[in-house]
Amino acid sequence: MTHTVLITGGTKGIGKACTDSFLAKGFNVVATYRSDDDAADAMRLSHSGKSLEVVKCNAADFEQTKACWQLVAERFGGADIIINNAGISQQKLFCDISRKEWDEMFDVNIGSAFNTVKCAYDHLVSCKWGRIINVSSIWGIAGASCEVHYSASKAALIGFTKALAKELGPSHITVNCVAPGVIDTAMNSHLGADDIAALCEETPLCRTGSPDEVASLICYLASDDAAFITGQVISPNGGIVI
Repeated sequence: MTHTVLITGGTKGIGKACTDSFLAKGFNVVATYRSDDDAADAMRLSHSGKSLEVVKCNAADFEQTKACWQLVAERFGGADIIINNAGISQQKLFCDISRKEWDEMFDVNIGSAFNTVKCAYDHLVSCKWGRIINVSSIWGIAGASCEVHYSASKAALIGFTKALAKELGPSHITVNCVAPGVIDTAMNSHLGADDIAALCEETPLCRTGSPDEVASLICYLASDDAAFITGQVISPNGGIVI
């Protein structure tokens, strides 16, 4: 049986690394993206001939997610591995965060996971097998100054993971959370060289992580080898003490 993987935010950063890795392992993959058509076209071109669908879908919008799930059902009969990777970040003092910015952060970082799992729920339970892997952040565990809304939304994703794992366990569906440390992606491109150097100094391995390293962990959690792992938060962070 060939499994089908749905990856939100699957055309850039950690999501792209996941798409590349799952395709290399022979999985069917549906990668969603919100706005970067160039990145989506590049992914389609680089994986031409493989079992890949790249779908423009704002995962924070329930109706768009529902339409995407319908496409997945028509093309592959549904997806049994869900990677909730869509996310945004922002650095601001708490006193400067607007209510609109707060709501958008939660709509994307936790709302998108709700939307995707809500659409996939009945299919996963009927299959009596599945994997849900949510991409949080080390700051969802430890909190980050000037990122209260980001940290809070990523912490909510951890609670979502733990509760859903208990609910779906009897259906043989595992639910886990990956909380990366500082990873070399566009999301961290706003950090200056001095900031990156300081973060590397705080990291026992003395470097940032790569998207491929995070994707390797996610692929493991999606595998049969991880069948007895659920409700866990695993942080690939280079050894930062939090």
